[in-house]
Amino acid sequence: MSALTVSHDPEQGWDDLVRFWEEMEWPEGSKVEIIEGIVTVSPAPATRHNVIAARIQRRLYSVIPEDWEIFQTQAIAVPSRLGMLIPDLLVTPVQECAETDSHIPAALAELVVEVTSKSNARHDRVSKPAAYATAGIPLYLLVDRWAPGGPTVTLYGEPKGDVYRVLSAVKFGDPIKLPEPFDLTLDTGEFPTN
Repeated sequence: MSALTVSHDPEQGWDDLVRFWEEMEWPEGSKVEIIEGIVTVSPAPATRHNVIAARIQRRLYSVIPEDWEIFQTQAIAVPSRLGMLIPDLLVTPVQECAETDSHIPAALAELVVEVTSKSNARHDRVSKPAAYATAGIPLYLLVDRWAPGGPTVTLYGEPKGDVYRVLSAVKFGDPIKLPEPFDLTLDTGEFPTN
């Protein structure tokens, strides 16, 4: 099953779009995001996708402060990009997350991680990094299982406007280092391939 986009009124304001996203009955188990003003419904991720996210999450727990948390289903809002995004992993200080019940401002994130799915890899490569950079999220880790030249992992940082700088890029099997405040080397050889 591939991602589905839901028709919307292009004149619809941010608040109306969020209300539609919050109040609509969506298929159970699906991932529903607003990407560049378009509501996108994706199927639940595959097992290998979840294994990668779980392995990264396990490693991150060993280095984050006690008052930070790692979320897998937390929506983050980027109103200036008409985005309500749900990264595969979100690392954020917990005490700042009480803004609303359904989402938090993306600017609170310290790190977001996306693991590509075949059906919507473009969003993780193009639309989402632009939104994450716009929000000023310091680090974005893209685990691209479906990269054209074979699976890769890319760490982005130093956001300026809607663009990140590539801090490091490796093929599956090579280690990748996350800088402070994480100071963590991930062994991408532990990641299952497609």
